[in-house]
Amino acid sequence: MTALPIRSFAIVGGGTAGWMAAVSLGKFFRAANVRVRLIESEQIGTVGVGEATIPPIMHFIRGAGIDENDLIRKTQSTFKLGIEFKDWTRIGHSYMHPFGQTGFDMGPVAFSAYWLKAFRDGRASRLEEHSLEATAAYAGKFMRLVQAANSPLEKITYALHFDASLFARYLRTIAEASGVVRTEGKVESVALHPENGFIRALTLESGEQVEADLYIDCSGFRGLLIEGALQTGYQHWNHWLSCDRAAAVPCERTGPLSSYTRATAKAAGWQWRIPLQHRVGNGYVYSSSFISDAQAQDELLSSIEGEALAEPLKLQFATGRRKRFWNKNCVALGLSSGFLEPLESTSIHFIQRDIALLLSYFPDRNFNAADRDRYHKTIAAEYERVRDFLVLHYSTTERDDSEIWRYCRNVVKPDSLKEKIELFQSFGRLLREDNELFPMQSWLYVFVGQNIMPESDDPIAGILDLRQVTDNLNNIRSVIRQCAQAMPTHEDFIKQNCAASA
Repeated sequence: MTALPIRSFAIVGGGTAGWMAAVSLGKFFRAANVRVRLIESEQIGTVGVGEATIPPIMHFIRGAGIDENDLIRKTQSTFKLGIEFKDWTRIGHSYMHPFGQTGFDMGPVAFSAYWLKAFRDGRASRLEEHSLEATAAYAGKFMRLVQAANSPLEKITYALHFDASLFARYLRTIAEASGVVRTEGKVESVALHPENGFIRALTLESGEQVEADLYIDCSGFRGLLIEGALQTGYQHWNHWLSCDRAAAVPCERTGPLSSYTRATAKAAGWQWRIPLQHRVGNGYVYSSSFISDAQAQDELLSSIEGEALAEPLKLQFATGRRKRFWNKNCVALGLSSGFLEPLESTSIHFIQRDIALLLSYFPDRNFNAADRDRYHKTIAAEYERVRDFLVLHYSTTERDDSEIWRYCRNVVKPDSLKEKIELFQSFGRLLREDNELFPMQSWLYVFVGQNIMPESDDPIAGILDLRQVTDNLNNIRSVIRQCAQAMPTHEDFIKQNCAASA
């Protein structure tokens, strides 16, 4: 088969997904003189509430050659060390899911195994006390990693909170500098090839026709190309994750600058709090089966810490994914590809991951079916594993104070999640398949945080002397406390390095 290199891209939609794709494709293909064009309309706008990220975003930022401090200043960013879950297990209870490493293994015995054994014996304190990121987050501290031999300060892991609209605008300047051409306008219609059903051209409201070899659909929930034109189909997961609406509003920040996202379980869903330099982002993710839009908005506005800075933005969504992420000569990114609520801040990660995977299975104009199938299979598996992680938070609650929590307690879990829970409940075993997003430590924090504990100790932990285990745990906590005390406050670190202009 003769190779037919891709000569042009058309990205439909801007926002975070569109401009992340534009930056990556513009940078990657600039030397090859491949045309990258992005079409967006200021009239349509973007969702723009995905303001919390997870550590892989830093790979994207560095890979794009972005100056981190410059980005933080211009997007009003703050640093993120983890997520606090408040009232999820039961009202009045909270736990942290931090980034980074927790403890260390003792020979063949994993940290989780000997910590669980010691904790069951009453010889270990909270899991979070063995994590620098969790300890620093609770203390309002932050610093980037430094060279310090055998110290947790060498391995500080973090992500960012940023203003999503400012982030997209920032990426636009980078993409255009690499040769990406932006076109203002709406797509009026999509023409398909009569022989194979591939996208042939886009007609804009101006009457201009845009042709490309590969189309990237970043048009949001509506999926203008992947669904509207190609009718790909959608797999719904609302029976596991019943929330289908959100209300989002920014407000004034009234307290110290925290270095973590907070997710607070509410009567019909949960509320996020995301601290930025100039404001706080808030949102109520809820199920319309258990609360009205008006009630949800009132509850959100009554629970924010400062004066609201805008009218609440209302969103509707369908949890799930497209039946194909790459259909013919169209790849869906961001909300066009599917939606999982932002409970673990995975939305932007999916964009980044899918772009990287597209480059790994990059086609020519023959669009080999095997490449498209592997791309879809890989992303589908990632969606399902993240779905399971989110379902874990809901389905293992002890709450029965409202309808949504009673529903969640009784939901039939996916078999893949049931297996992970059963393995942990037996001997505290943690399962991470292939290269799934969340490491075993993440599963450990949520299991323990949701009060799921093993019935017995891991047999291999029996080879350790319990006094040595206790000494090691005490030493870990002591080192963590000392490191956290040496760190500046989050507020001071930003003032000294990357404060936004007043």
